[in-house]
Amino acid sequence: MKIISYNVNGIRAALKKGLIDWLKAADANVVCFQETKAQPEQIDDSIFEEIGYKYCYWYSAEKKGYSSVGIICKSEPKHVEYGTGIDYMDREGRNIRADFEDVSVMSLYLPSGTNDDRLSYKFTYMDDFKIYIEDLKRNFPDLVICGDYNICHEAIDIHDPVRLKTVSGFLPAEREWLSNFLDESGFIDSFRKLNEDVVQYSWWSYRANARQNNKGWRLDYLLVAEKIENKISRSVILPEAKHSDHCPVLLELDLN
Repeated sequence: MKIISYNVNGIRAALKKGLIDWLKAADANVVCFQETKAQPEQIDDSIFEEIGYKYCYWYSAEKKGYSSVGIICKSEPKHVEYGTGIDYMDREGRNIRADFEDVSVMSLYLPSGTNDDRLSYKFTYMDDFKIYIEDLKRNFPDLVICGDYNICHEAIDIHDPVRLKTVSGFLPAEREWLSNFLDESGFIDSFRKLNEDVVQYSWWSYRANARQNNKGWRLDYLLVAEKIENKISRSVILPEAKHSDHCPVLLELDLN
């Protein structure tokens, strides 16, 4: 199974930049979107269906033009779960999960800490999300959590770890949470498993030619439950895709 995760920073804008042609060439089985910034009725499923994605699922924030996630698939899932059942999370449309025969795939858009209030919100969300996932894994142990975590885990994941250590996204407490989530909740950072020393990013600011100068952050992850760690065959970042300030990340699982 080939899985792509992509924060598109507005799916309608990304479509105008050639997203469909790129998706057709990439030929994934499942695509997880974050930050679609659209309500379901604002997305034309037929353009995805024309390139093989017959099953399209969208989970949107109550606030229009904000947050929101989606999953498109070539094969029909057994079940799709919209949200987490935790009200304050679900009002922002940050989680959707598709369950297949051999694996469950979640699209996650973790909050950013743009100010003190949102940083506090982010930490509350992260703590509640960790509890939610630990419970979820009892019933869905073959879980892949794809998405924009809005955290750089290690110094290798950010272009200037010294200067940016006091900025949300690379705060020690955020990094510690991600370490604990991997260790205590039992997940593998699939990119680092296969690319231990590779310096590569998945997000660049629109300011100061950051992408051209490769002054980026690795915020997008494909975390795989330890139970299916041995099924990881490929995990890469795809910086050539330029429909957003993020680029897609790709995971291949050998489920045979």
